[in-house]
Amino acid sequence: MCGIIGCVGHGADTTDVLLEGLSTLEYRGYDSAGVAVANGSVDVVKQAGTIDELVSTVQGNTPDGAVGIGHTRWSTHGPPTDENAHPHVDCTSDVAVVHNGIIENYQALREQLEAEGHTFESDTDTEVVPHLIETELAGGAAPEAAVRQAVDQLEGSFAVAAVISGCDAIFAARHDSPLVLGLDETAGGDHHYYLASDVPAFREHTDRVVYLNDGEFTRLEPDGWTVTTLAGEPVEKAVDTVEWDPEETGKAGYDHFMQKEINEQPRALRQCLSERVDELDGTVDIGDLAYLNPHGVHLVAAGTSYHAALYGAQLFRAAGVPAQAYLAHEYATGTPPIGDELVIGVTQSGETADTLSALRGARARGARTLAVTNVVGSTAARECDDAFYIKAGPEIGVAATKTFASQLVALNTLSIGMAPSKDDREAIAALRDVPADVQQVLDESNAAAVAEQYLDSEAYFFIGRGHQYPVALEGALKMKEITYKHAEGFAAGELKHGPLALVTSETPVFAVVTGEDERAQKTIGNVKEVEARGAPVVAVTDGVSDVSRYADHVLSIPESSPQTAAVVANVQLQLAAYHTAAKLGRPIDKPRNLAKSVTVE
Repeated sequence: MCGIIGCVGHGADTTDVLLEGLSTLEYRGYDSAGVAVANGSVDVVKQAGTIDELVSTVQGNTPDGAVGIGHTRWSTHGPPTDENAHPHVDCTSDVAVVHNGIIENYQALREQLEAEGHTFESDTDTEVVPHLIETELAGGAAPEAAVRQAVDQLEGSFAVAAVISGCDAIFAARHDSPLVLGLDETAGGDHHYYLASDVPAFREHTDRVVYLNDGEFTRLEPDGWTVTTLAGEPVEKAVDTVEWDPEETGKAGYDHFMQKEINEQPRALRQCLSERVDELDGTVDIGDLAYLNPHGVHLVAAGTSYHAALYGAQLFRAAGVPAQAYLAHEYATGTPPIGDELVIGVTQSGETADTLSALRGARARGARTLAVTNVVGSTAARECDDAFYIKAGPEIGVAATKTFASQLVALNTLSIGMAPSKDDREAIAALRDVPADVQQVLDESNAAAVAEQYLDSEAYFFIGRGHQYPVALEGALKMKEITYKHAEGFAAGELKHGPLALVTSETPVFAVVTGEDERAQKTIGNVKEVEARGAPVVAVTDGVSDVSRYADHVLSIPESSPQTAAVVANVQLQLAAYHTAAKLGRPIDKPRNLAKSVTVE
């Protein structure tokens, strides 16, 4: 959840590079932030609050040094205070450490260190690490050996980076939390090296990256870098090239990243479909994945990705493949029987801890695994047997938008490619129309006006059936994430089994109704039920049915197939949530208590 940045080789600009990197990582946490720069000593500046507030503080007290590390925090142990902000130091202030993850045995380590005379200043689990390094240094270990020996005592998940006074190097290790290196080795010029939780932190400086695996340790110095195992054995690492431009992580003139990313969806969906869908031939090309021919599918995911997994399970079942979606954290601790099922992990970042745990458990039981992810080189992509990329481009807003739409489209292509049928040509034609249909919604939506009508509502409810049910869940999640208003999504048929008791004239109901089949007619029946109880109704519809007769407001979408209509209807719900949050003055890109990539269980 937290964001780590480190850099070597920038001299007097070290602090500025760290702060720039932290600003691009703020989606990973924004409770507190800090930097540590090492030269003859270690200088630390940290505080509760945003990166902008840290920048203001640093301007009058810029640390100076050749190497440095920084951190932006999402609180797990201890509240967001100056004391709990990273980096943390040892008793001598000669060691500074940043950490992402959870050290499960920190309490025992802390008690041991306190018994030895160490003094702690924070409530965090991280603070044990610099004190462990201090102990090893005091025992005569060299800096690198001291960090290794300290890391060897940790249990849990961690990406740890450390700097030590008098040593122009960054030492870092990874276990179950992401860490990536950036290499800027211009021939004949100065060399600059970076490490971070995510590529955007240094993408402005280089597109050459090295992804660390679990159990690996790195040392970055002005004249080079090495990667070894935690035991010290050399590891040969591939250097990858990032294909997206650094400009893609900017706001491009929009007020919020979320607004920008909602509007980027037509392009993102075209990228997802590119070279995969041939409408003229009526075929889908998913490469060797087409030969998997699964007898069953388990989809594991969390949050927004779980809603995509629910949708994907429906697609596979409709294609004749038994499929079930599972919450990853439940799957990991209570794995159902696995025969020859394909286990698909749906994860935007490829680093979601719960999903990785579920996938690892499935692999340990002999299942073939597939990652559906946005991030090339992510842990899920590397650890699974296969990977299928949604190709949405970088997404900075904490609330997922374009990645969710791209997940839905990617799962469509996978289900068609793995289980082809005679109806594929019509489905493929509808898929090819999705980017244009989404663009039409963006151009014509009246969601801002609808949002204005219901700003004072007590709660918001979302209903749908079939493919529209996961979209209703996602619409509710978006509303609660960024507006802080109570919102719930339901399968429309469940209303009368309890939720109807919550419906009043102060609870607008967003009903997603497309087509005019049996599901649509039954959902219209549910609309009439809430209307009869005085609830205002907002219909998200393609106009094929007569649901608009019973609605107070209509959010229109182009007519499409049942599967792809869900993708398009979702955009109207995104816009409704966005405009509600904007009119309420919420911090849309930094919703309280949330972070973009959930890398702890």
